[in-house]
Amino acid sequence: ACSPTDLSELLKEGTKESHDRAENTQFVKDFLKGRIKKELFKLATVALYFTYSALEEEMDRNKDNPVFAPLYFPLELHRREALVKDLKYFFGEDWKEKIQCSEATQHYVDRIHHVGQHEPELLVAHAYTRYMGDLSGGQVLKKVAQRALKLPSSEEGIQFYMFDNISNAQQFKQLYRARMNALDLDRNTKERVVEEANQAFRFNMQVFDELDKIGRSLTEAAQDGGFPVHDGKGDLRKCPYYADKLGGAGPGCPYRAAVALAKQPLARLILAACVAVAAGAAAWYVM
Repeated sequence: ACSPTDLSELLKEGTKESHDRAENTQFVKDFLKGRIKKELFKLATVALYFTYSALEEEMDRNKDNPVFAPLYFPLELHRREALVKDLKYFFGEDWKEKIQCSEATQHYVDRIHHVGQHEPELLVAHAYTRYMGDLSGGQVLKKVAQRALKLPSSEEGIQFYMFDNISNAQQFKQLYRARMNALDLDRNTKERVVEEANQAFRFNMQVFDELDKIGRSLTEAAQDGGFPVHDGKGDLRKCPYYADKLGGAGPGCPYRAAVALAKQPLARLILAACVAVAAGAAAWYVM
């Protein structure tokens, strides 16, 4: 049982509003709907690489510091090496020469280094914000990314989301919270940790907003295949649009017929006659 004064409870309640705001950023909402462009996903992976490189460097620095040591789980949690694998997959062996830290990510990185070197008792806020999120909502994003970007079933490109040394995420999160609650921190320090966690959420939202702006500047060609992504609802095979994309639509598919007719000299007249059919197919899919 948790006490209202336990750090885990204070963090849960004290960051709820920030958590909700982060989940409602345009970048995250689009991601969850499968509307993620491959180039944007690659840039998000780059941002994660710089963030976790800083975080894990400072965690290594403070692994024997009693204000953080109980939360040091390098084998189970560290993400840097997994992100290196993802960057090699997306950018090639010379990935280091092709990436750079964005402005928003650099602000986040700078804060992590400051905390690790000058206020290590606040490092738990950044670890909690990132790793507990990765073990929770991050697992949903893994499935969305794999489907939306048509990544291989061998899980290349999403190693970041794979925690091979954690057999039960729920049990591990319980252990992690228990370790947080056992830290010898006074009430004032706990409140500072909560505020730092809110600051971490703000840094993440700034990165999301930066990615969203970049995403709006990318052409549709930058999205894998140039097609919208199925939202996971209903049977993919029953959707005329997606069945055609996958080569499974018959000759009577409304979408295929519309595309073919659009290429004919009398396209406008023919398409006008097909409006009702196309509208009906769209309504069917939404249902």
